[in-house]
Amino acid sequence: MSAPVTDNRPAAPALLSYRPWRGQLRGPGHGVWAIAQVALLMLLRRRLFWGLYGFSAMIFLFFFYMQYLHVWVDKQLAGETVSLGPIAIPASEIRNFLAQGLELNGSGFTYRNLISFEGYIVMIVLALAGSVIMGNDFRFGSLPFYLSKPLHRWHYLFGKFLAIAIFTNLMTALPAFILYVQYGLIESWRYYYERAALLLGIFGYGMALSLVLGLLLLATAVWLKRTVPLIMVWTAIFVFARMLADMLARFDPRWRLVDIWNDLYLVGNWCLWMPRNTIRPGNQPAYWQAATVLAALCIVCLLYLNRRIQAVEIVT
Repeated sequence: MSAPVTDNRPAAPALLSYRPWRGQLRGPGHGVWAIAQVALLMLLRRRLFWGLYGFSAMIFLFFFYMQYLHVWVDKQLAGETVSLGPIAIPASEIRNFLAQGLELNGSGFTYRNLISFEGYIVMIVLALAGSVIMGNDFRFGSLPFYLSKPLHRWHYLFGKFLAIAIFTNLMTALPAFILYVQYGLIESWRYYYERAALLLGIFGYGMALSLVLGLLLLATAVWLKRTVPLIMVWTAIFVFARMLADMLARFDPRWRLVDIWNDLYLVGNWCLWMPRNTIRPGNQPAYWQAATVLAALCIVCLLYLNRRIQAVEIVT
């Protein structure tokens, strides 16, 4: 009787804990949202930023309760006095202070001031987070990993920009929208259709901030990559440029166009239908000139980003 034949070939290695993907494969457009999610989570995981988020919430709550106080005083205490210890203050003076002094009257002044104040917080957070969102992808070589996937470089850029746009609008346009809804609920339903243009202006101002700050941040983060140089450049753009513009504007108001933050302020006033005589300081360039400068800046940033990403070597 012959001996059984044995197979001495080595057994195939077992792939432990490997499960093939059984779901539906999606197009590269869904990768945009995945990239945006990762960037947003990076912003939320930094404990350093939560103090700034809290300060932003305090600004919103101040506007929220003061606007409610203005309407309540106007309706409930008309013609009466309010006692603050030994001092009796007419309710009309409190109403005038809230409506004219703090400009909490549901007009474009209210939303302009809120978005402008919140915009400063957004600018600080983005300056601190630029290297986390974009710079580290170039610094540590993560970008070739993204581009080796079935993603175009514009998908990658739009994902990063989308994260910045969502964050910016959550900090600026959304609080202003809540104030808009609040004032209509307290005052009258007629407010919504009588001031519908303000609602468009709120989101227009928010989109202008998102577009300019987003593209500028991506371009400077790709250029500098590290946090400290990025903060120094943003300080020069938004602080020293304003000082220079204030000095040169005495000769020609168009010198204020070198101040990017002032240009965004002018475009925001344009979106909210604000009269030019309400802008401070008064010697300002035209709205269309500020919009032209911002549009040119965005085009330059896009061209620079496209060139830098094209230069990245991709191994597939």
